[in-house]
Amino acid sequence: MSSYVLEEETFHHCCQLLLQWSEQLRDGWSWEPVQGSQEGYLRKTALRSVVINSSPVWEQVGSRSDCHSWPDEQQQEKEESVLVASVDADHIKGDIDDDDDDDDEDDGVFSVSEGSSQVLQYEYHILYSCCYSTPVLYFRAFTLEGRNLSLEEVWSSVHPNFRLPLRNSPLNTITQQEHPLLGQPFFMLHPCRTQEFMRPVLQAAQDQHRPVNYVLTWLSVVGPLVGLDVPLKYSTQVHPAASLSGTKPD
Repeated sequence: MSSYVLEEETFHHCCQLLLQWSEQLRDGWSWEPVQGSQEGYLRKTALRSVVINSSPVWEQVGSRSDCHSWPDEQQQEKEESVLVASVDADHIKGDIDDDDDDDDEDDGVFSVSEGSSQVLQYEYHILYSCCYSTPVLYFRAFTLEGRNLSLEEVWSSVHPNFRLPLRNSPLNTITQQEHPLLGQPFFMLHPCRTQEFMRPVLQAAQDQHRPVNYVLTWLSVVGPLVGLDVPLKYSTQVHPAASLSGTKPD
């Protein structure tokens, strides 16, 4: 288990590689240092057209911030094509997007029975958690008029296909927390089981001698749950020098 712990040094190395690839792909990631500190975080902003459902979603997805138990095997198999396969470069193309054109910026339009469509601005941050030894995805969303979305509205904007996995799966739960570096309210995907769902992915890559960047692999799993898609072209950027599976680099 300890071999799959992400050391902070490795996290920063993975982030540096992701930034290099992002610059080549013009994907918009940047590194934001914290003034007066050695710490920093990855940052990206994006505009998304989403449907905010007019009916409450708490009865559908709940608002719990605790850690969930593992789903049963049948449910896990149903989620596998969406979650695990999305991080495997050998299978990602067929499971996420069959389009090889340059429209990597997904339109993000959700179709639900009720609600109003609107364009929102999302701000995503990737930080390192010393407590969990994993990356953590923080985000917030605004209307174009500058109003922050509430937790209820954020849950409502989650694609219906992901609401049940978010409620039943231990992979992620959306909660509202204070940003550890900025001291501002953000939403986050709780990292309590990150090591558990990353372990088989990293083990498979190691067994097959495939390169893997922990942060990029992790992001391709958790990002789509909150509208942050990872362009497929990242998979062509990974090379043996980027094989960082969670152990401290030599």
